[in-house]
Amino acid sequence: MAATGKCASFRLPPLPTIGEIIKLYNLRAEKQLSQNFLLDMKLTDKIVRQAGNLRNAYVCEVGPGPGGLTRSILNAGAADLLVVEKDTRFIPGLKLLSEAAPGRVRIVHGDILTYRMDRGFPPHIAKRWEDEPPDLHIIGNLPFNVSTPLIIKWLEDISNRTGPFVFGRTRLTLTFQKEVAERLTASTGSRQRSRLSIMAQYLCNVKSCFTIPGRAFVPKPEVDVGVVHFTPLAQPQIQQPFKLVEKIVKNVFQFRRKHCRRGLEMLFPESRRLELAEQLLRESDVDPTLRPVDLTLSHFRALADTYSRLCAQNQGLIDYDFREELTENRAKRRADRSKELDSYTVKR
Repeated sequence: MAATGKCASFRLPPLPTIGEIIKLYNLRAEKQLSQNFLLDMKLTDKIVRQAGNLRNAYVCEVGPGPGGLTRSILNAGAADLLVVEKDTRFIPGLKLLSEAAPGRVRIVHGDILTYRMDRGFPPHIAKRWEDEPPDLHIIGNLPFNVSTPLIIKWLEDISNRTGPFVFGRTRLTLTFQKEVAERLTASTGSRQRSRLSIMAQYLCNVKSCFTIPGRAFVPKPEVDVGVVHFTPLAQPQIQQPFKLVEKIVKNVFQFRRKHCRRGLEMLFPESRRLELAEQLLRESDVDPTLRPVDLTLSHFRALADTYSRLCAQNQGLIDYDFREELTENRAKRRADRSKELDSYTVKR
């Protein structure tokens, strides 16, 4: 485990530049893995500053790649940096950094989607959920193909206080495709308001930090990149299980151009759809003609609370999925048509 004492100096000794590391180990960004290298240390330093004071802090960096952001984290004074890297090609360059900062860097060769981060840091750094966040930070320049599933996973961990959040309200500073960053931070009524907006904002204080132009990356992606900072809330704005909230939000936004009633109706079996949807809207005091983007967190809180009560009153409702009923109805219609055809053939 990393040193807990004060570091005399935070600056790394002279090392090959990131560009030289890339040449030295013949590294190439893999398009199928959505890899894009950020070589400008001024920008990596700027990302790290959004995380706050890292002096003697514990940090997990996600997908360090050739190590540009890693250097900035170490230079900011992190005492214990755990890097989780899936791509074997980057491990030798990261070991070079580890040797340059003895006792401060731990390398995990693995997938962040399955890595047990709750085992990655000492228990003594944990804080109570109601207290200030622990001195633990998650930082990452995420590949586009993993960023959305990863933040959804971490949001569920926040709700359940599992994974990296067993230590308390661990803060995250992450990069996303600009469009995803805008969805995460979109306000009520915004064109970018989405399922991701609600799921992030009911659990966290979500801050848009700054945008990095695509030309700063190698190779240059077709889009710009947004840096987003998350601080989990001491009290989530919706006091219901994550899966229940996610189900409501997902149903609402699948018909984002229609009135919210359209998506909410699909929470209920066809036989009682109109009746229960009417009850849900009435007891939640939600205008059925509002568009999904115009629903506030207060609206979603009321909808989640009412839906939870309806599920308690109607056995099996919580497990209902309209897609399954739709599939069953289609199969039944096909079977009925087949019987009719067989009957017609016999009569002839």
